[in-house]
Amino acid sequence: MDSLSALSALALRDGLAAGQLSAREVTAHFLGVIEARDPGLGAFVTVTAEQAMRDAADLDDRFARGGPVGALHGLPLGIKDLTDVAGVPTGHGSAAVTPTVATADAPLVATLRRAGVVLVGKTQVPEFGLSCHSGNRVHSPARLPQDPRLSPGGSSGGSAAAVAAGMLPFAVGTDGGGSVRIPAAACGLVGLKPNRGRVATASGQADLGRLVVAGPIARDAADAALLLDSLAADTNHRALSAAPGSFSSVRSPGPLRIGVTTASPFASAYELPIAPAAHAALDAAITALDAAGHRLEDLDPHWDPRYPDAFATTWTTPMGLPDLDDGAEARLTPLAREFRARARHRPATELARALDVLRQIEWDTVAAFAPYDVVLTPALADTPRPIGWYTGADWDVDADTDYRRQCQYTPWTSVLNVVGLPAITATTHWTAPDPAAGPDAASLPMGVQLIGRPSGESTLLALADLLHRAGPEDAAHG
Repeated sequence: MDSLSALSALALRDGLAAGQLSAREVTAHFLGVIEARDPGLGAFVTVTAEQAMRDAADLDDRFARGGPVGALHGLPLGIKDLTDVAGVPTGHGSAAVTPTVATADAPLVATLRRAGVVLVGKTQVPEFGLSCHSGNRVHSPARLPQDPRLSPGGSSGGSAAAVAAGMLPFAVGTDGGGSVRIPAAACGLVGLKPNRGRVATASGQADLGRLVVAGPIARDAADAALLLDSLAADTNHRALSAAPGSFSSVRSPGPLRIGVTTASPFASAYELPIAPAAHAALDAAITALDAAGHRLEDLDPHWDPRYPDAFATTWTTPMGLPDLDDGAEARLTPLAREFRARARHRPATELARALDVLRQIEWDTVAAFAPYDVVLTPALADTPRPIGWYTGADWDVDADTDYRRQCQYTPWTSVLNVVGLPAITATTHWTAPDPAAGPDAASLPMGVQLIGRPSGESTLLALADLLHRAGPEDAAHG
């Protein structure tokens, strides 16, 4: 079962393009892996096996006739249960709404279909994508493949868990506050948030502040580059990845000036402890980048103390838009219910002021980062959190505590959605198994976030290729 799963997405793409593999063969293999592994991990909420096999057969027929095929011809992919796929229910991870069968593909899905992917199902998300974990009241929570007692992060946690467990060769996430980078870091993968406007992301959800962008979650930088090229094909005429079969052309971007910071814009609102494992990941990146000839300097962005309130106001306001009756509101999780109550009582002037603050922070941050080619931060402040750490076992943690814990776990991600700059996470350190966690304890991934100049994805991919450690053995010898 591991034969095809062990191949990179790039190798699978090459095998499919050469006719050495068929779309039906690849699709059937990954559907089999999903059937075997997903029950213990909760990565998928819907598996569209029959439709996927029909779509794969159509692709094989087109290939046999010599017809045009896309850049991702025959590669299987899952889509978060926040984004519409024609003929498949969209549930938004919420018990408060009735899943609706989409009549048309969202723009992101249409882009992927043009590239030739085979969609195999919908992946698990937190309710309305609000949280940095991937649990809700509708489906079993997504779990970390390395240790199923832990969360793979969110909101693209189901997608990241599927990639880490070999159920998908790579995945597309959507990132409005870190939702690609957080689960990629938690699962030991590469996660890239492209520059704002790079990818057709619209999914029918309100996106105040233009925070959300779609990006790749992959096992290495080359696979992330392959997927990004197709995601950006509608808006970008120049390939961002290297030529097929070679990543060397972007592997050495030259000596770079890299600013290093652990400062967070949430520090004005919360205590933000940084775990030793997060420091170890940052130190490993600094050592590798210094050895590669890059110049690293300490950076203090002097974050605006108004950021926490302005971001929370902007992030939570869309929860006031759905039409829900009293019974439906009672089925919301405590976090979503509280966010909705605040949004529906919030005057429009308060939102306008918050958006104005965020735009000022955008310009201030671009100016603070401008002297640097890249800015380096930890990816996450701690190791992957236990299932229920944010919400309680019975959803009995109050909304303010839940939200505070999320900000403390992910203090460096959301501001990049506000600013719009590209950012990537890569794994640089694996912890030793914790004896206190029992005999099944595993090494856990920890990583860093690299922030690029506007449209600087190629540089970020090159640095991620240098830094990423796919597993504990790789980290020990990398």
